[in-house]
Amino acid sequence: MIYQDKNNCPTLEELSEFVKNPVFMQLCSEIKNTYKCNEQIEYSACSWEKGWNVKFKKAGKSLCTIYPREGYLTILIVVGRKEKPLVEEILPDCVAELQTIYAQTQEGNGQKWLMIDLEDQEKLYDDILRLIEIRKGAAHL
Repeated sequence: MIYQDKNNCPTLEELSEFVKNPVFMQLCSEIKNTYKCNEQIEYSACSWEKGWNVKFKKAGKSLCTIYPREGYLTILIVVGRKEKPLVEEILPDCVAELQTIYAQTQEGNGQKWLMIDLEDQEKLYDDILRLIEIRKGAAHL
């Protein structure tokens, strides 16, 4: 499987074929266009999450990491000390699923590493974009 082959870096299009869900390319395109940044496709060999992932960074700051799955994707967004008050301010307006993920994610070194599964372009998709916007903007706080 191309997703697990660390010697063969897939393209974004090949990862999209693996995911088989249009939300993958939609999210990648939206991040690229909004923040004028390109993806970095990297292989993670950590025991927790082996395989290829897609990282988006702006001005050296990580915006998010997307882990392709069959049929959906998982997005990692780090909520650090700077972002925490802003995220907690909007959290009551977010979908219950995201509120639960945030509440159940352990904090370490002043950060929460939110792992969010995404299957469609419903409200959770919009909430993820709001978190990425906070993440990007917090670099200037």
